[in-house]
Amino acid sequence: MHWSNAEVVLTFGVMSTPDHRISTTERQMSTTVLVVGTGGSGLRAAIELAEAGIDVLALGKRPKMDTHTSLAAGGINAALATMDPDDSWQQHAADTLQESYLLANPRTVEIVTSGAARGIEDLERYGMPFAREADGRISLRFFGAHTYRRTAFAGDYTGLEIQRTLINRAAQLQIPILDSVYVTRILVNDDGAVFGAYGFDIENGTRYLIHADAVILAAGGHNRIWRRTSSRRDENTGDSFRLAVDAGGRLRDPELVQFHPSGILEPENAAGSLVSEAARGEGGILRNGLGERFMGNYDPQRLELSTRDRVALACYTEIKQGRGTPNGGVWLDVSHLPRQTIMTRLPRVYQTMLELQMLDITKDPIEIAPTAHYSMGGVWVRPEDHSTDVPGLYAIGEASSGLHGANRLGGNSLIELLVFGRIVGQAAAAYSAGLSAQKRSSDAVARARAEIADLLSTDGPENVRALQRDIRNTMTEHAGVVRDEAGLRTGLAELDAIEARMADIGVHPDIAGYQDLAHAFDLKSAALAARATLLAALERRETRGCHNRSDYPDLDPALQVNLVWSPSTGVVREPIPEIPAAIATLMRDDISVAGKLVE
Repeated sequence: MHWSNAEVVLTFGVMSTPDHRISTTERQMSTTVLVVGTGGSGLRAAIELAEAGIDVLALGKRPKMDTHTSLAAGGINAALATMDPDDSWQQHAADTLQESYLLANPRTVEIVTSGAARGIEDLERYGMPFAREADGRISLRFFGAHTYRRTAFAGDYTGLEIQRTLINRAAQLQIPILDSVYVTRILVNDDGAVFGAYGFDIENGTRYLIHADAVILAAGGHNRIWRRTSSRRDENTGDSFRLAVDAGGRLRDPELVQFHPSGILEPENAAGSLVSEAARGEGGILRNGLGERFMGNYDPQRLELSTRDRVALACYTEIKQGRGTPNGGVWLDVSHLPRQTIMTRLPRVYQTMLELQMLDITKDPIEIAPTAHYSMGGVWVRPEDHSTDVPGLYAIGEASSGLHGANRLGGNSLIELLVFGRIVGQAAAAYSAGLSAQKRSSDAVARARAEIADLLSTDGPENVRALQRDIRNTMTEHAGVVRDEAGLRTGLAELDAIEARMADIGVHPDIAGYQDLAHAFDLKSAALAARATLLAALERRETRGCHNRSDYPDLDPALQVNLVWSPSTGVVREPIPEIPAAIATLMRDDISVAGKLVE
């Protein structure tokens, strides 16, 4: 196994209360690199380390087969040119920068797009079953706003197949994965450098003190803090944001959240679940409640294959202006496509709608509306190796920032995790090798222990899940698809009141486990992520990509900057490097504003 055998189990005793017992057993472990998160980015980094013979341990608060990566359906981007020979990584970079509304970091974009083919090769080496043409070439499909076909896929189960492939490779390498450990704090010494992490087992409450030279944050984004979202209820709650900020890191562009156009509306417990963009990629048509195909009014050239931000805003506008469906959505129709196309290229959409609504999409349209889908901002990282302000701390995947700007191209998130998973794994190993010693802090460990103990001792009247719901309601009402200053300030005032109530929560683990404690930490993360998002959205007084300000409907060239937030500095502006000339020449001259084309 690629991890140290240094493990100590301490038992401080068991606290008893009238209705439950609180375990205070603590496991102490050591590894060279700790990965927090077992989705695609975390597993790819762990694989890179294990293949190099470096000790690595991966922790997740969800089962590794049930991570957010497994929900990604439509495909993964790489300019393989198997279908369109004129495609190139430079054109992929140009498309990515163009559709980021010039907020993506050009160096980050170059690294991902130039390394994309290598990422696909890695997956093939691990056994990924890509869809192929009759002659064996990897099939590529169109996704919105791509110049050429460059999205590889496995039906519409691409993310699930990638996750399976990475799990199988991790098993071959005997990478230890602990599936039910919730990390509550990154441990930082007196010099501000990482020396490990602290957490607890969600099932039995056992504490974990893990010493590590480097920590890779791969615990997702913050889109669960909206009411309708493509995430499940206990994922993407802003964990990465809180862990990084508490350790001394910063957040970049937290206000830039992608609202996917096609989240289902029913049943209530599945509202927001995605209908893959592959449905539009294969020829799906959007119609309003009057039966009108409306995308021609918003992007007459690309129609349903426009960028996600435009399609989402178009759907939002149709609904807001009274042209929606009875349940407040629009129709996505694939019923005109050949049944064989639907069954072979959209099997997940077909099965999902049949299971959830008894809806046969070969015959009837799907009722959809925009849903919070992806955090395009995230932890501030350097483009080259995704290191943070905190020595020894790295962030990858949806936890990080730099690639997507104000609009993410569909298919770019999956290739990002492959490319930077490899790079960050190598960087963390090199950082560890360069350490002459690992300095630790007993005070930092004591604070981490006390944080858990303090929450377990609470017995106030406020319910954690109700407060989480209140945050989601606040963000939905005041920081959704369209925002304005009055609403954002109201949102901040509501958040102040919610945070005041958080001082009176009650946490009650029971025989079923410590999920209540996990929800309390999720609440802390959601509150921090919401504050950062509201403040940055207030500062970005313009409309750009996913960020629509009804009171500032135009794009402001002065705000072609990244917004960086921390509790100590508030929101500050960060300049973006120039785009290399070889890539800039491949970009179109138009810039998108408020869902329209400006020539």
